[in-house]
Amino acid sequence: MKSVAALLLVGMLILWTELPTGSAWSCPPVRVTCAKPNPPNQCYADWQCPRYKKCCQSSCGRRCLSRLRALPI
Repeated sequence: MKSVAALLLVGMLILWTELPTGSAWSCPPVRVTCAKPNPPNQCYADWQCPRYKKCCQSSCGRRCLSRLRALPI
């Protein structure tokens, strides 16, 4: 009985450690700044972006970026 409880506890701990925290990914750092004094923004928050995209600061204003485009090459 104790071994079943121990295995159940270990299994729950493994599942708990693999749960995503907050957002699955974060925005990439911006290395270049825009020459425009007040660049236009395509979004202001994540909820304004299509599914699986995130509102991130780009080199010239905020844009909806997908995870694949945000990952470094």
